[in-house]
Amino acid sequence: METEKNLHGMTREEFEKFTVYAHASNDRASNLARAEILGFGGKETEIAPGANVRVPPELIGRRSFIGLYCYLNGKVTVGDDVLIGPHCSIVAGNHKFDPATGAFTARTEGDGDESVTIGNGSWLCSNVTVTPGCKIGKANLICAGAVVTKSTPDYAIMAGVPAKRVGEIDPATGEYRWYGDKGETK
Repeated sequence: METEKNLHGMTREEFEKFTVYAHASNDRASNLARAEILGFGGKETEIAPGANVRVPPELIGRRSFIGLYCYLNGKVTVGDDVLIGPHCSIVAGNHKFDPATGAFTARTEGDGDESVTIGNGSWLCSNVTVTPGCKIGKANLICAGAVVTKSTPDYAIMAGVPAKRVGEIDPATGEYRWYGDKGETK
């Protein structure tokens, strides 16, 4: 008797193992293996469960981590030693309104540089959105829930919707310097 296969050509037992591996295995060994299987291996890059990385492998740097349920799409370059927290969305390219169809159907890649770059050593906390055309500087801290709509300088601390610079990181000591309510002014 032939083993019953599901839509993906796996037996139920194979599918169950795959589901557990793909969704419950969030440890270094599993994240490295997942990166390897998805074509991002050999660089100590880690990809957590549920991440959808639709970016050419050569655009992802060494020792970077892409968190749980992230979405990266288009010409997104991730530098070395970057941490991308869970549920982040980083997309290059947009749609524009097409009067002929009355809908947002046309792609805008030809209209300008809508690529996204995440600088070396940056940390995007959970639920960060980076919009097309943004260049995140080196060693940025992008606070949880921020929506980055403009490029950022090196060593910036960004927060809010839209993200604004709320501090900076001292490159010599790693100390955070907060602007406004938390201390010194800009």
